[in-house]
Amino acid sequence: MSSSSSQQEVEPDEELDSALVTARRQLERAATHVDVDDGVIERLKHPTRVEQVSVPLEREDGSVEVFTGYRAQHDDVRGPYKGGLRYHPEVNADECIGLSMWMTWKCAVMDLPFGGGKGGIAVDPKSLSDEETERLTRRFAEELRYVIGPTRDVPAPDMGTDAQTMAWFMDAYSMQQGETIPGVVTGKPPVIGGSYGREEAPGRSTAIAAREAVDYYGHDLEDTTVAVQGFGSVGANAARLLEDWGATVVAVSDVNGAIYDPNGLDVSSIPTHDEEPEAVLEQNAPETLSNEEILELDVDVLIPAAVGNVITADNAEHVAAEIVVEGANGPTTFAADTILEERDVPVIPDILANAGGVTVSYFEWLQDINRRQWSLERVNEELEEHMLDAWDDVRQEVDEKELTWRDAAYVVALSRIAEAKATRGLWP
Repeated sequence: MSSSSSQQEVEPDEELDSALVTARRQLERAATHVDVDDGVIERLKHPTRVEQVSVPLEREDGSVEVFTGYRAQHDDVRGPYKGGLRYHPEVNADECIGLSMWMTWKCAVMDLPFGGGKGGIAVDPKSLSDEETERLTRRFAEELRYVIGPTRDVPAPDMGTDAQTMAWFMDAYSMQQGETIPGVVTGKPPVIGGSYGREEAPGRSTAIAAREAVDYYGHDLEDTTVAVQGFGSVGANAARLLEDWGATVVAVSDVNGAIYDPNGLDVSSIPTHDEEPEAVLEQNAPETLSNEEILELDVDVLIPAAVGNVITADNAEHVAAEIVVEGANGPTTFAADTILEERDVPVIPDILANAGGVTVSYFEWLQDINRRQWSLERVNEELEEHMLDAWDDVRQEVDEKELTWRDAAYVVALSRIAEAKATRGLWP
């Protein structure tokens, strides 16, 4: 561990809600492990631009409400900006910048020709009717039309948005441009240029990362117990795949709490959040737990797949899992990361584990450019190959430099980004 990180290990999680602070701390720490010019590191601490727009919406009662939307574009040295659009009350500029930084690293770790972007609207999507959501999305597309595009910035679904949202967004952009441009966003329904397997991809890649981690540390998947916090698209798909591959999933949770059975749950019978919201606690199970307690279960693999900042300095000492695999974005705070490292609990970072979403988005982008759709089988085969290649690249750094998995992933990403920047140069 570098001296800089050891000096920070006693810091409390006072910046708990700031993805930007965490992303910058992670960058500074990782920079000590790789020979990258200080100027490159300084540039990577800042986004290229952040668009803030007003998005007026006529409500069902005829009143007009104005929401604030954002699009952070972090770095495009390796290709167009890429990243999700989220609808959530707490969306703000700093969050979008921090998440866009993680997208830059994620694309570089997976060796995809994209940079990082992130955006959204500060709105509670549950407060909107379907018609209001459509109008809000179409107006948001209009406000962002000059900073996005298939060769400039390619949004995707995120928290509070879905395939239908992307369909509206694509249609609005296409109407503005006067031609159908499916490649402006990814995560669309397959009938209008989306890719099969896109929605399941982050969960699939999280399961692949968990499987490889279990094998790396010398365990058999058939003898492995798993707890999954969050039973949305990522958590449910990861849990179901791991169960199919032989693991025993003993606990899952949604926003209301968790169910636990030490002998294993039948996760294939539990509806996901999309299939039936908040259905987890309605299932029969020997024991119910809180979302805090599921993080402290004595299991082989813990997958936090709900929201960010759930493993903190306050509970990291109580995490009893042998391996943590990050399905959500930023579920582990910087201070908690240091505690888990001191306890020799490996953390497979989000920029590797849940990178299936942006990887299949890349496949979708290729399909849109070529106007040729891939089969689900091909998508899953290509995703498996990309994940294993990325896993091997990161594992090599872990083994050769004795780094944490997060630091190793950053070394891989920073090396690729720095080489691209050195090759292109600084203009003017």
